[in-house]
Amino acid sequence: MTQERTSFVYVTYIRSTPQKVFAAITQPEIARQYWGHENVSDWKPGSKWEHVRANGERSVGVVGKVVEVTPPSRLVITWASPSQADDPAAYSRVSFDIAEYDGMVKLTVTHDELQPDSAMAKGITRGWPIVLSSLKSLLETGQGIDVFAQPRSGAVERCS
Repeated sequence: MTQERTSFVYVTYIRSTPQKVFAAITQPEIARQYWGHENVSDWKPGSKWEHVRANGERSVGVVGKVVEVTPPSRLVITWASPSQADDPAAYSRVSFDIAEYDGMVKLTVTHDELQPDSAMAKGITRGWPIVLSSLKSLLETGQGIDVFAQPRSGAVERCS
């Protein structure tokens, strides 16, 4: 019997080039500017990668393996909490698809093979939108946003 899985897809458009978007995902010195973490690997299929906090602590928040690399258009990695790294069922998969789109880039991030209602699934649905907004901001303005920001106390989110 197979366990049910879920996925999360986020699409954004960035005034940039595929090469710069791919570099922002894979080069630690760029990722730390918009993510507060560094994605560390040699980016070869089968290699491990780590998502390392870009501070004095240098804690590893996510681990996985590189599944597919086609610069600058596609990167696929597995994704798990370090505490669950020994459990193959705990891994999900993230695909970054980068396409030229009429003078800009269409970035599609698909995070799939997630266990429904897991802490990971809940966390990434909050995490990806702010991280990818910060990536877009960095590449378009030269400055990322604070991905660790929290809603103001008592603030109510409204749709106009």
